[in-house]
Amino acid sequence: METKRTIDIPEGVNVTVDNIKVMVSGPLGQLQRDIWYPGVTVRKEDSKLVVGTGTPRREQLAMLGTFESHLKNMITGVTKGYEYTMKVVYSHFPIQLKTEGNKVLINNFLGEKKSRKASIKGSSRVTIKGDQVIVNGIDKEDVGQTAANIHLATKIKRFDPRVFQDGVYIVEQGQ
Repeated sequence: METKRTIDIPEGVNVTVDNIKVMVSGPLGQLQRDIWYPGVTVRKEDSKLVVGTGTPRREQLAMLGTFESHLKNMITGVTKGYEYTMKVVYSHFPIQLKTEGNKVLINNFLGEKKSRKASIKGSSRVTIKGDQVIVNGIDKEDVGQTAANIHLATKIKRFDPRVFQDGVYIVEQGQ
C-alpha cells in the first residue's frame, strides 16, 4: 500500500529532481535542497511533485508531511518570496541600526558602548527604514532565522524586562 501526497507546480516554476537533490527555480530565483529519508521518495510527474512511501509506518508518514511542507515553501519562495516586518522599540536610549556586509549592527542599545551584532543568513536582505526593519528573501528558513537573530541580539539581560521593553520585535510575517 503506497501513501503519497501531490503538490501542484504552478506556471512559471521549474522543478528538477535529481536523486536526492530538488531544485526549484522561478521568477524570483532558485532554491536547492537535499531531500532524503529511508523509504520516502520524491519524483516529478508532469506538472506535479509526488512525495510517497511504500510503508505505512509512523516515521515515514511524518516525513511525507515534512517534505511536502518544504517543497511548498520552496515553490512559494521562488514565486512570491517571504517578508518579515520588525519594529524598533526604545524608551530610554535611541537604538541605531545599520547593515554592514552580512551583519546588522545595533548601536546604543540600553546605552551600551559596544555594538551588538546579528548575522544575516543566506541571501536574505535587510532594509532599515526609520523604526522599521524589513527582512525579505526567497528562502523561508533563512529569512526567519535572520529575523530571529536580530530579535535575539536585543535580548534584555540584567534588567527587568517589564520596565525595559527596548528591543527589535517581529510585528508581521508574510509573503
